[in-house]
Amino acid sequence: MRHIISILLENEPGALSKIVGVFSQRNFNIETLNVAHTEDITLSRLTLTTNGDACVIEQIIKQLNKLVDVVKILDLTEVSHIARELMLVKVKAEADDRRAEIKRITDIFRANIVDVTTTDYIIQITGDEDKLDAFINALKGINEVVRTGVSGITRVWVKVKLS
Repeated sequence: MRHIISILLENEPGALSKIVGVFSQRNFNIETLNVAHTEDITLSRLTLTTNGDACVIEQIIKQLNKLVDVVKILDLTEVSHIARELMLVKVKAEADDRRAEIKRITDIFRANIVDVTTTDYIIQITGDEDKLDAFINALKGINEVVRTGVSGITRVWVKVKLS
């Protein structure tokens, strides 16, 4: 089962490397990884997705909790949450009828054309993984796709105790 794990950690050099090391040492795969500082610049929020049964996820969380830089870990999959991904897509758009088709598909998926050249459109879309995959399947002439990986947040406030 796919899990979204949110990790609050100290914003220090090498912290991300330690997290990734836990996964590589135990031969676990990180499917997506997204990290940036929070409203407190001394802390970063790392959101990753991985696959595993309950025992594997429990083992991962226990190992991550042992790291000094880790402040709090939450498996978002176990609580009510919102998860989104951002994707940029570059598509061929040379003919007028092709441009109209791309515009229609973009509107249907509530995406935005963020850049236009004489030969290409760059489209920005956010949503869950299924929506982004469906958008890719609906388009033809894709030159390039860039995805951020999942970002997630709980729907209810979860108190983080900083000790």
